[in-house]
Amino acid sequence: MAIGLIIIGDEILSGKRSDQHLSKMIALLAARGLQLDWAEYIGDQRARITATLQRSFAGNDIVFSTGGIGATPDDHTRQCAAAALGVPLALHEGAKQLIQQRMMDMAAEAGKSVDLSTPDSLQRLKMGEFPQGAELIPNPYNKIPGFAVQNHYFLPGFPVMAWPMMEWVLDTYYPHLFHQQPHAEQAVLVYEIMEATLTPLMEALEADYPLIKIFSLPSVGNAQQRRHIELGVKGESQQVAAAFAQMRQALDGLQAEYVPL
Repeated sequence: MAIGLIIIGDEILSGKRSDQHLSKMIALLAARGLQLDWAEYIGDQRARITATLQRSFAGNDIVFSTGGIGATPDDHTRQCAAAALGVPLALHEGAKQLIQQRMMDMAAEAGKSVDLSTPDSLQRLKMGEFPQGAELIPNPYNKIPGFAVQNHYFLPGFPVMAWPMMEWVLDTYYPHLFHQQPHAEQAVLVYEIMEATLTPLMEALEADYPLIKIFSLPSVGNAQQRRHIELGVKGESQQVAAAFAQMRQALDGLQAEYVPL
């Protein structure tokens, strides 16, 4: 199972808001010995959201989606998820109760009563219309739930809500995946050398050690540091140790200048 993240919202693509979900998702997964495999950004376009979800529903990945699950005209995620699955939207009874409870709580805090039959109250219930058969994801911030269907987890765009909901999903559904593979990473900074010179070494190491990946992050340098490449190995811990030792031996053979990180 790969793990993916879909971040939905015109405000992200226009720059009105900066995405914070990607870095947080990476951190939450890393704390559990997991890794994000892919991420996509999508604007508030129904056709594109639906097509993206059709593709992801067709696979077996664990997918988190943030944004667009409200009930305003620019919120399309609930409808697109239903369209992608070919099922109708349906008011989830549990979501209805939670939304109504939220309305009553807000009225009580303001010292007022609430009429649950007004057009405004009924409009808010649309936030509980999910693809038929969906399950609820609890929202500890304001009770308005997200929803889960087919290994897909749909969350609000607000970090204060989405992040604890992400953690709840991971800890509720996937603790059996935590820390299953010992993971390690080791790297060096190699100075004043071309990537092309190092490419045969990288290819040979990945061929010799199938449970590792080689990464190469070049930098043109600046006033404080010369041109360099961050060259490293990540993956299964025992193979990382062996591959890293072999990498350093090869760098010594090239008479390369490098320092461990």
